[in-house]
Amino acid sequence: MKAIILKWNQISLVKRILAGIIAGIILALIVPGATGVGLFGTLFVSALKAVAPVLVLFLVMSAISNHAKGRQTNMKSILVLYGISTFLAGLVAVIASFIFPVSLSLVTGSTDLTPPEGILEVLRTLLLQVVDNPVNALMKANYIGILAWAILLGLALRSAKEGTKSLLTNVSDAVSQIVKWVIQLAPFGIMGLVFESITANGLASLLDYGKLLLLLVGCMLFIALVVNPLIVYARLRKNPYPLVLTCLRESGITAFFTRSSAANIPINMRLCEKLKLNPDTYSVSIPLGATINMAGAAVTISVLTLAAVHTLGIQVDFGTALILSILSAIAAAGASGVAGGSLLLIPLACSLFGISNDIAMQVVGVGFIIGVLQDSCETALNSSSDVLFTATAEYAKKRKEENATIAKA
Repeated sequence: MKAIILKWNQISLVKRILAGIIAGIILALIVPGATGVGLFGTLFVSALKAVAPVLVLFLVMSAISNHAKGRQTNMKSILVLYGISTFLAGLVAVIASFIFPVSLSLVTGSTDLTPPEGILEVLRTLLLQVVDNPVNALMKANYIGILAWAILLGLALRSAKEGTKSLLTNVSDAVSQIVKWVIQLAPFGIMGLVFESITANGLASLLDYGKLLLLLVGCMLFIALVVNPLIVYARLRKNPYPLVLTCLRESGITAFFTRSSAANIPINMRLCEKLKLNPDTYSVSIPLGATINMAGAAVTISVLTLAAVHTLGIQVDFGTALILSILSAIAAAGASGVAGGSLLLIPLACSLFGISNDIAMQVVGVGFIIGVLQDSCETALNSSSDVLFTATAEYAKKRKEENATIAKA
């Protein structure tokens, strides 16, 4: 048995995950009543969600408390890349919605969730998350609050004794090891998630919304395979696709099935370590990106809002469309802080065109119907680009330093 486990672990994790996907499909088709298979997926996602807040807290605290004075990080560059990507995602979605207009058969889909009343409420929610009680932030996986406390405690502990810093490092390493153990179970977790998705959410119900899904997924693929690579190329001046495809393969696949940016934080941390990135940077940029780097959410908000606009026959000029791109980018950054995610920010965007809340909530209902695929693709784009832009900023910095060294020589 030990030999089998060792041989299994020697196989690439991506290949093992692909095997899990195939196994999940086969089991769903042959024994759809075997509900115990889906339990593997639930346990895997729950384990990732449980360990991620603790990982972020101790990793950030340790990195900042041990940060040597004068050592540079790339947070400013990463934040700029996050912002550019999210804005361009909203803009691409707006342009695509005009080229391929989609109309909806609005349903009376209801939800007991309440959308935010305005962009100020979204920003207010984000600010309140910063000053959240640390215990509450850990319990509710409020990563903005966790980051704020981790940064403050890390700064306060920079003058602590070396023994204290060493203890923090040891705890951080121990939690990281637990994460590695959990990630080794990914093939079985993905198998359970695929099984549950196929047996519980048949694709037949999505056929009526095929055109809308095609537009949404098409926009997200265009951003992942065209827009993001162009952003990376502009910074690195070399072929971006090896890095882009690595991030999509090793981060995007798991994010697609877990449908949770928070659950994918440990996966992204591991990928950053594999890419040999600076832990002082990625320990902050990855959990922050899981909260504010929301290109997929910007696409969802823009496409579904303009679908409502086209359905109602409202004429939209270029200026208003540009404002929608900006609004969707800003709102998307607050999506994770609002119950219901990006879908509940659609009424906010719809208000820009004078669409009533009743109709907007019907559009939200459509969003929940197609959420099986929409949310999966959105999370895959959001989460994989967290690593992509963290790596891009670091590689760009190294390129700049190398050019400066050559110039001096």
